Amino acid sequence: MAERGNVHMASSRLLCLAVACSAALLSSPALAGGPIRHVFVIAFENHNWTQPKSDDAAPEQIYGNPAAPYINSLVTPGNPNARQVSYASAYHNALATPDGKGPHIHPSEPNYIWSEAGSNLGVHSDRNPFGLFGNNQSTRATLSAELMGAGISWKSYQEDIDINLRTNQVLPRSQWTVPLSPRVGIFSHGVNAYNGSNQYGYVPRHNPQVLFTVTNGGNNPRPSNPLASHYAPLQQLKADLASNHVAAYNWITPDLYNEMHSALDAGFTYHGHHYQGDVAAIAEGDNFTSRIVPMIMASKAYKDGGLIILWWDETEGRNSDDFAHTIPEIIISPDAKGNAYTNHIAYTHSSDLKTMQEIFQVGPCLRDACKATDLAALFRPGTIPQHIPDRPRRARQ
Repeated sequence: MAERGNVHMASSRLLCLAVACSAALLSSPALAGGPIRHVFVIAFENHNWTQPKSDDAAPEQIYGNPAAPYINSLVTPGNPNARQVSYASAYHNALATPDGKGPHIHPSEPNYIWSEAGSNLGVHSDRNPFGLFGNNQSTRATLSAELMGAGISWKSYQEDIDINLRTNQVLPRSQWTVPLSPRVGIFSHGVNAYNGSNQYGYVPRHNPQVLFTVTNGGNNPRPSNPLASHYAPLQQLKADLASNHVAAYNWITPDLYNEMHSALDAGFTYHGHHYQGDVAAIAEGDNFTSRIVPMIMASKAYKDGGLIILWWDETEGRNSDDFAHTIPEIIISPDAKGNAYTNHIAYTHSSDLKTMQEIFQVGPCLRDACKATDLAALFRPGTIPQHIPDRPRRARQ
C-alpha cells in the first residue's frame, strides 16, 4: 500500500482545474465507433473513488482530489476530456455487502485473479506464481484462455519487464520472457518516460495472466517459454500503437509508481505542487493517465472500435468492503454515453469480466460473471451484446 499523505480533498466544484470547460466543443454528438474491437484495460492500485470523510486511516480518495486533476477532468460534465467518458458511481469490491460483513477479497492479487476468472479461487495473498507456496492456478477457465481458444489476440503490457535494467531500453523481442518474478530497483543510466525518475518496479501480483498456467506457459522464465510473445514491456506500447500491432485485448499495468501503489522516494512535483507520501502516488498515477490515455486515443486501434477502461484493484480503509467505499471505474470510448455520464448501478470486477466475454463473444460465462450486471448501461444502446456463448468458441480459421 502507498504511504499515506495528509493533503485535504478538494470540493467537487473544483473538478475543472485541469482543463478549461468548453460546452461548445461538446455541442455536437460523438460519432459511434461501431462494434468494439480493441480493448485497453489500464490497472491502478489501492485507492477509493469515494470513501467516508471519517475514514482518515485510508489513502486519500481520488474523486475531487487536487492531486488528480486529469482523472477528475474525465468525469466533469462539459469538460472536453469527458466527451467520450462514462463512469460508475457505485463500483464496489468483489463480494462487498452494504454492511461490509461479507467475504473480503484482499489484498491485490486475488482481485487480479478475479479479473480473469470471476473468482479469487481461494487466494488471499500476494505470492508469486511459482516458488514456495506459489499462487499459480491450474484452471483453464479464464478470459484470456477463452480468447486464445477463439483465436482472438491478447497481450499483457507490463512496465519494466523485458528491458535493460541499466538504461530502460527495450530488449530485442528474441529475449522477451514471461515475467514470473519481481524486479524493483534503480536505473543507472535511464529514466522513466512518464515520471522522470530512475526508479523501476514490476511485481507479478499485478499481472493477471501470469498467474495461470494456461496463460503463463508454466515455470519457465526463459525466452523459450511458448507464451512469451503475449507479454511486452509497457515501454513498447507507443511503438505498437504507431504500427497498429496491438492486440484485441490489452491489459496494461504501469509500474509500482505510475499505478498509484507507491510514492517515489523523492516525492513528485506535479502542476507546480510537490507531493509526498500517498498523495504523491495519486499525482504520479494521474500524470501517467494524462499521458497514456491521449496516446491510445490518437491511435488507429482506438479509432477502430476502441475502448479504454481505467480499473482499480480494491477498496482501502476501515470496513472498506461496505457500500460507502467505491472503486474508480472509468470507460473511454466513442460508444460511451459520454459527457461524464454516470449511474448508480452496483458493479464489481465481475461486471468487467462479463462485459469482456460479451464484447468478444467467448464463453461459457466465468463463475461470478454469470450473475453479474454488465457495463452495458455506460454505453450507447446496442453497443454491448447481451449474451455470452454457452460453449467454447472455436478458433478462427
